[in-house]
This record gives sequence, structure tokens and C-alpha cells, in this order.
Amino acid sequence: MKDFHINTEIFFGENALDRLAALRFDAAIIIADPFVVTSGMITLLTTRLDKAHIHYELFTDVVPDPPVEKVIAGVAAVMKTKPPCIIGVGGGSAIDTAKAIKKFAGQFDEKYTPHLIAIPTTSGTGSEVTRFAVISNPAEGRKYPLVDEELLPDEAILDEVLVKSVPASVTADTGMDVMTHAIEAYVSTENNEFSGALAEKAVEISGQFLIRSYSSCDDTHARRKMHIASCLAGLAFNSASLGLNHGMAHQLGARFHIPHGRANAILLPYIIEFNSGVTLAGRSQKEYPSCVRKYCNLARILGVSNMNEVTTIRALISYLHFLNAEMGIPSKVSEACPKLTETEYLAALDDMATAALADGCTSTNPRTPSKEEVIEIFKKIW
Repeated sequence: MKDFHINTEIFFGENALDRLAALRFDAAIIIADPFVVTSGMITLLTTRLDKAHIHYELFTDVVPDPPVEKVIAGVAAVMKTKPPCIIGVGGGSAIDTAKAIKKFAGQFDEKYTPHLIAIPTTSGTGSEVTRFAVISNPAEGRKYPLVDEELLPDEAILDEVLVKSVPASVTADTGMDVMTHAIEAYVSTENNEFSGALAEKAVEISGQFLIRSYSSCDDTHARRKMHIASCLAGLAFNSASLGLNHGMAHQLGARFHIPHGRANAILLPYIIEFNSGVTLAGRSQKEYPSCVRKYCNLARILGVSNMNEVTTIRALISYLHFLNAEMGIPSKVSEACPKLTETEYLAALDDMATAALADGCTSTNPRTPSKEEVIEIFKKIW
């Protein structure tokens, strides 16, 4: 038996942040990216909390790929006053930090069950509606995906005013993260009709509005659409999980600090080649795996379907390469990390492949990879 449920109440559209003025809590702690504060964006939240007479404190010791020690510091800050509401605002790292803080604070005091609100300022991670969070251990060069129903936010607020100022490069990276989330959820071994419908819509919206959103921060309609697409893709993979693309991207981020969405974007065409068995130069085969039909359906949604399954998969792969190039995303790791030498990269592949195979996302990939195959993909993207 399967089940599909959405535990997070979602507020979206124009003036969605007004939801904060309707909260019925006497206190809250805001877990925020430092930029949210220094840019003045935080006032969009605090003015509404003031209106609701909610006392608030700020915790801004948030960094990309939140390390364990930052989460511990956040737990300590929360446990001082145990506010009834935790608000995570920022990119995926800030929201993941808030989710992890809530989870571990609850382990110190089982009676402490704060209301968690997630407010994303980028359109990519979908963390505001998922039971996933990623924390890192810099000493080991590893990322650890956490998966727990307790990580699900109670509310998500999607307001495009928070993403209008996002730089074009970040819009590109996070937008391709949305595309990767949706595609991986769609072909996951745990996919279902509900997750599939959400993934299809996320791909459709991204195909229509990602380039527009990248091209102009003033295109409010496109920014709003991508914000919603990110959430839809998050709902899809919260139900169906992800795949090898993320299992490998986590290693590129942990080892070489490549932004997560960029790592996903670099890998995505090659992962589709691997999963489908269709390459741009290879000859046709008599049989292809079942995920080929799903990739073809997504190609149709994106408007790049072709004569048959093989040419359609090739068109989809070419389209993804085009998207990356159009938005200035590096096509190879060597371009993303110009100071990294090939010798250093190759020396890390064995450990990275082992970690990718152990990553929780990889287990639902439509094709089970061997260590040698993962290493070969890592070599292809150098």
C-alpha cells in the first residue's frame, strides 16, 4: 500500500507574507541567512510580526551546506527560551538549518514541539515542503541527507517579493535544481500518480518560465511561477524521493563546494544518458528501460519530442545542455572549479563514488549503478 500526504499548509501569491500578521503566537525565533538581514529583507517579516505583537529573536549563524556545529549552536539558542514558533527564511541552507534545529531541539525536550514556518528566498530547493534536510561534516568532506517526517514544516510561505532581487546566476542554478528535482522524482522507483502529476507541472512551468526568470529580475510573473514550480517539485520528491543525480551532486558540493543546483545541472544530461541507455553518439538498441517512456513524456511537455524514443531522448539531453549554456552554467567540473587540477579530481573519485552509492537518494534511481559506472560518469563531467 502506498500513501500520499501533504502536511505543510502553503500560502502563496501576492502578499503571501501577510500570513505572518495572522499568527497567534507570543514569540518566535527567526533562523535567517545573514544576507536576509543585511539587505533589509528581514523587515518584510518583522513588520508583520510586530503587527501581530509577536516578540522575535534572530539567529543568523547560517552558512551554505550547514555544518553540524552550526545546527548545535542553533539548538542552544532555541533552547534558551523555547519559543512556540520557529521561522526559517532564506535559501535551502537556512531552511534546512531551521528544520534540523527543530528536530534536534525536540530530542533534548520531547515536550517541545514548536510550529515551523519555512519562507524560501530562492526558487530551487523545495525544502519548505519536504521531510529532507542536508547537513555537512566539513572535516570529513561529507554531506548527510536527513530524512524524517519531523522535518516537515507546518507552513510554507511563497512570496515572489523575496526572490525578485536574486542574481541571475543563482536563478539559473536554483532553476536547474527545480528541473532536476522534478525529473528525478518522475522517474524514481518510488514514483506514483500524485508525485508524477506534480513533477509534470513543475517541468512544464520551468520550461516556460526559467529562461524568462533568469533574463529579468523584474519579470514578476516569471519569478512567481518559478517559486511555485520549486514547491511543486519539492512536493513531488518528498513523495517519490530522487536518484543518482543528487547522490553524486552531494559529493561535488561537499568536496569542491560547487553550488548544489549547479552540480545537478552539470550532471543531469549525463544521468539521463546513463539511466536511459541512450547516448548522443551510440547506436540504437532493441530494448530500453521503462524510464525512457517517462523521459519522452517530459520531452513532449517541454516541446522537444522527436521522431521516436531514441531521437526524443537525444533531443531532451541536447535541450538540457542548451539550457545550461543559455544561462551560463558550466558544462564541466573543470569549468566550475578552475583552480582544481585533474589529478586532484581523479584522486577523489573512488571515495566520492562510494559515498554517492551510499547516499539515500541513489537508492530510488531507476537504474542501479555500479561503483565503476559512477566513477565513469564523474570522469565524463570533468
